[in-house]
Amino acid sequence: MDQTTAEIMAVKAAAEKIRNELAKVVVGQREVIDQLLVAILSDGHVLLEGVPGVAKTLIARALALTISADFKRVQFTPDLMPSDVLGTNVFDPSTGQFNLRRGPIFTSILLADEINRTPPKTQAALLEAMQERSVTIDGQSYPMQPIFTVIATQNPVEYEGTYPLPEAQLDRFMFKTVVPYPALETEMLTRYDTGFRSANIEEAGVQQVIDTETMANLRRTTAHVSVDRQIIDYIAKLVRRTRENRALVLGASPRASIYLLLGAKSLAALKGRSFVIPDDVKALAAPVLRHRLVLRPEAEIEGLTPDRVVQSVVAEVEVPRQ
Repeated sequence: MDQTTAEIMAVKAAAEKIRNELAKVVVGQREVIDQLLVAILSDGHVLLEGVPGVAKTLIARALALTISADFKRVQFTPDLMPSDVLGTNVFDPSTGQFNLRRGPIFTSILLADEINRTPPKTQAALLEAMQERSVTIDGQSYPMQPIFTVIATQNPVEYEGTYPLPEAQLDRFMFKTVVPYPALETEMLTRYDTGFRSANIEEAGVQQVIDTETMANLRRTTAHVSVDRQIIDYIAKLVRRTRENRALVLGASPRASIYLLLGAKSLAALKGRSFVIPDDVKALAAPVLRHRLVLRPEAEIEGLTPDRVVQSVVAEVEVPRQ
C-alpha cells in the first residue's frame, strides 16, 4: 500500500469512527451525516433544512464533540444585530484602548439556528467569514479558526416572520441538505424510554475520535484524490445545463462547479477510493445545486421543484465511460 492509499484509507477509517459515535445519539440520517463530513473535508458550509425535531441541532453538536471542535450556537431572531454575531470593540478605561469582544462566530463549528428568521443585514454578517475565512471589524481583519464551518438550519414549512436568504448568501453554502424524518422512530423512542436525553449527549457515551488538527490533515489528503478529465467535463456539463434549462430563471453558479468537484473528491475519500467516479458526482448533484436554482413562476405553478430539475439534468447529460 503506497502512502497516498494509506492516507485515503485513514479518511475512510476516521469517517467510520465518527459515524459510530454519532449513532449513539442519532437514529439513521446516514446521508445527512456523510454530507456534513464531505462539507468539512471540502472546507464548505451546510444549510440543513428540515421540520422541527429531526435532530438538526443534535447532529451538529455531536459532530463537533467527535472531532474535538469548538462549538457555538446562535439563535437567529428578527432583532439580532451583526455585532451580536461578529463581536464589537469595547473601550477599556484602564488602558484607554478599545479591545475586541469576540462574538460567537470565532469558533470552529457555528450553528446558525433558523438563519432565515433574521434580516438580510445580519445574514450578510456571515458572508465574509464563509468565503474569506476572516471578518472585518472597525477596519481590522481577524482570521477564523482553521476548520471554521457554518451549519445553518431552516424550517421548510414556516414562512411567517422569516426572511428568505438572498442568492448571494445561499451560494456560499456548499450543500443544502434536506433532513428527513427518521426511518427508525421506534428505536428512537426506545432510547428515550431507557433514559436518553438529547441535552446530555456526553452521558450517551459520545467521545472524541479525532482532533481538529487531524481533521485539517484529512482535508489536505482529499486534494490527492485524482479526477479524470472526463469527470471534470461531466461536472461542467451538468452545471452548464442548468443555465440552459427553460424552467429556470437562474442556473447554478461557477461556485457550484467547484463545490461539486471538491465534494466528489471528498466523497471518494470517505469511501476509501483515491479516484472519483461518476456516481460520486451524481450523489452530490442535488445537495450542491438545489438551492442555487431559481424556478420561473409558471414552472412553480406546474409543480416543478429544483430537485426535479436536477434529476432531469442528470438524466440528460451523458455519463462518461471509464
